Amino acid sequence: MPIETSSVGRSLGLAVGHWLEEKEFIEKGKRHVVSGVVQAAALAHDIGNPPFGHSGENAIGGWFSKELDNSRSMFSDLTDAQKEELKKFEGNAQGFRLLARLEMYRSDGGMRLTHATYGAFTKYPALAISSKREKDAAEKIGGNVYKGLDKFGVFISEYDIFKKISERLGLLVGGDADGEIWWCRHPLVFLVEAADDICYNIMDLEDAYTAGDLPFEAVKDLLSDLFGGSNQTFDSRNEEVSYYRARAINAAIPACVEAFKSNYDKIMRGEFSASLVSASNLSEKFRDIKGVARDQIFTAPRKTKLDVAGRAILHRVLSGLLPLFEELQEKKWDKSKLSEYHRQLVGMTQIDLRDVSDPYSAAHALTDYVSGMTDRYAVKIDRLISGQIS
Repeated sequence: MPIETSSVGRSLGLAVGHWLEEKEFIEKGKRHVVSGVVQAAALAHDIGNPPFGHSGENAIGGWFSKELDNSRSMFSDLTDAQKEELKKFEGNAQGFRLLARLEMYRSDGGMRLTHATYGAFTKYPALAISSKREKDAAEKIGGNVYKGLDKFGVFISEYDIFKKISERLGLLVGGDADGEIWWCRHPLVFLVEAADDICYNIMDLEDAYTAGDLPFEAVKDLLSDLFGGSNQTFDSRNEEVSYYRARAINAAIPACVEAFKSNYDKIMRGEFSASLVSASNLSEKFRDIKGVARDQIFTAPRKTKLDVAGRAILHRVLSGLLPLFEELQEKKWDKSKLSEYHRQLVGMTQIDLRDVSDPYSAAHALTDYVSGMTDRYAVKIDRLISGQIS
């Protein structure tokens, strides 16, 4: 739902930008710059997600975890930091890699977006090893880790790129261990995250009703709680759910704007460690929605079946492509020396080997390829590698 998320992001950015102008925190007329940055970052927010959604992330990470346990694996000599980001494969970091390196001007600025857009996009401005270290430390003392460390959003391969961006933006340094810096979030990240939270939670309910996973009354009650309900009559239940969805989103936007304004000073000091949704006056209502999603939507047979099938498909694709990279390593990364079969496989799959020169770049070539697939394309490549001709 990138279009919906970007639309909500634009509305959030305009409202906050207007307030920032009134407070003279930004120049007059700059509200549209704020809204444009948030809209662009929100549009791209899911760009790095692999097929089959978050279960696809787990599938890729699970495959690498098993592979890295094998002492004879071609990846066995990777550093602990490199291994951590593969075992915990993260679509947010893949998204930044796509935007800043792979797309358009490959290895030469990527899409060349503004620094502010990159900053607003990066919800978790840290390496995997930094996130793990800080979470482990917080767990030992029974504390909570900073919100921007819940996951990680930068691979080692793009660390220097993000470091330069952070310096241009003046992002606050949150910590520095052994030269590995993690940063506090860019203030506009909270608006991008709010746009995602609003759309994801509310539209999941509509999708669940359409798919038959939740009854009409349950969806209507959860949505009406966000805006107070309506006495309007409708021609169909589908029309009513769509109306309630739109009203719920329109109620959530100003609630998150007020949460941003109330916590502005903490946000600017890097001390705010929550989502705007959870800090808003609708937090309990959204907590109820998340509970229903966790207990009823994500456990629905349709969703569970897709997750199980998706994991198996991605594991087969990764395992089927691994021998290609093993041979490439044996041939000292000289693609011209690949066997005829593997040259044919490269031609059929169109996997990109341009930057492969060591096990770490090979691992990223694998994840770049697999994470860029749609669900249908993953099924197609699985059938191809498995020798199923249709």
